Amino acid sequence: MSTYPRDEFDKVPENSSRHGVHRTSIAPTRNNLVPLVAFGVLALVVGLVAFFVLPTLGFGPASASPNAVITSGPAATTDAATGAPTEEPKETSAPATSAPAPTTAPPTTAPPAAAVDKTVPVQVFNGSGVGGLAAKYSGIVTGAGWGVYQTANWQGMAQPSSVIFYSGTAQKANAESLAALLGINRLVDTAELGIPLAVVLGPGAF
Repeated sequence: MSTYPRDEFDKVPENSSRHGVHRTSIAPTRNNLVPLVAFGVLALVVGLVAFFVLPTLGFGPASASPNAVITSGPAATTDAATGAPTEEPKETSAPATSAPAPTTAPPTTAPPAAAVDKTVPVQVFNGSGVGGLAAKYSGIVTGAGWGVYQTANWQGMAQPSSVIFYSGTAQKANAESLAALLGINRLVDTAELGIPLAVVLGPGAF
């Protein structure tokens, strides 16, 4: 309260809502928070009801039944007696196999036999101890078309039987031809004599 004496300007009510240009209203403002709080509480209640109550009453988004079975592919059939599902037989085809082509072995041909060359000189040696056998056998050889280079007594190692010595495979056919002609079964391939063909008459020759 002012200590100054009241004058005519002090007759204006202190609680009047009238004010000058430079003054704001001092009248008490109405509290607007009550409607806002009431609306918030109402929205919360509606949300709780929609979340908890409506799903129990069958409302809300449709959900797939737990007993629903989704099948794909060919339709399943059931057995009339047991009611159990039966599976349709599937056709399977075995992979085609081709029989192996028969193989034929190439014909084998024996190498041609070496030709007998009677121009090769033959030497006849007598190692039997019986005189005149070298000349006798030389006549048989030359009579068959061979050429006798030498006729003499055998000076080498004593032989257990008559033998034909030949030098190398090139003379084998000639040695076999002489063996058949003279009836001698022993043939020896050797180059120690240094001659292509040699007939050595041993024990048993006559």
